[in-house]
Amino acid sequence: MASRREIFSFSGPPPIPSFDWNNLYHRASLVSCLVQGVYTMERDRQQNRCGSDSQARPWWAFYRFTLYQQLRDALDGSIYGAVFQNDINYQNTPNSIVPPRYIIALRGTILSPQTMVCDVQLNIRIAFENLYRGGRFVQAIQAMQYFVAAYGNTAIWIAGHSLGAGLALLAGKIMAMYGCPVEAYIFNPPISLIPLEQLVESEDLKCAVRLARDILKAGIARVLDLNEGQESHLFMNLACWRPHLFVNQSDPICSEYIGYFNHRGDMNELQLGRIERLARYSIRRILFGGGESSSSYSSEEHLHFLPSAIVMVNTIISPDFQTDHGIHQWWNPMLGQFSYQIIA
Repeated sequence: MASRREIFSFSGPPPIPSFDWNNLYHRASLVSCLVQGVYTMERDRQQNRCGSDSQARPWWAFYRFTLYQQLRDALDGSIYGAVFQNDINYQNTPNSIVPPRYIIALRGTILSPQTMVCDVQLNIRIAFENLYRGGRFVQAIQAMQYFVAAYGNTAIWIAGHSLGAGLALLAGKIMAMYGCPVEAYIFNPPISLIPLEQLVESEDLKCAVRLARDILKAGIARVLDLNEGQESHLFMNLACWRPHLFVNQSDPICSEYIGYFNHRGDMNELQLGRIERLARYSIRRILFGGGESSSSYSSEEHLHFLPSAIVMVNTIISPDFQTDHGIHQWWNPMLGQFSYQIIA
């Protein structure tokens, strides 16, 4: 039997009488439901739910999207992503935001015997900042490159949740660095920093720890002769990209993004931006993730390093971690009250 969280009629969003592409809640609701559709497709596969027993299709059909292609893990055969096609003739839509022709959606971790090994291995790769080596990332970015070449970068969106958010963020960064930015919706992305927002109450202490961390990393970057301007054209391309990050202030997996971006603003105000820029390099990546086998998609920068982003913070109090980190929160109509900020 499917759980209530997988059944659209129980757990899906309320009806939207007139979908407005300029409405952030409408877009977040749509994209997060597509990601949930990927989760449910994999659950359907694991439990052999077919035909009328399948629960996945309503998650995208509600928004008049169709399933175009599944993305499967080469090792365990699991469905970790999908490409969805927009059935609306978006070219005639008068809104300022051009609706996508295709959306690539990537799920997060599913703790089941069929998927646990590969999912956990990829989560470990996030900790060591070498996610680019995984087959899922390569397949996802190749799909992006194909659709961008065929239809242009404005016709493609990418989205992901949790582990899938890390994959989507990395793929989006690479595309942006090489001049093909795509619209990105990143839900509860993991960040490889100590969650000071959760562990430390004192704002002064949090600032001091972050400053000391940046000074240490900047010093190591100088010793390793990492030139912050050596790939300036890639940096300038990346600076023009503004992905949408959706973070929950109570989620230890992603909440440090809040402190990270606030700290960056403080560093710029103190005219310490050069230290912060040098601190973008991942010492773990350089020491443990490099070598001759490095992918052409690799970078010494932290996955979470973004010159610019639009950060949406869910401040609604919830009862447990599953709710704080879950995808379902992002189509909650109460999120019209959430706070968001543009980090430039």
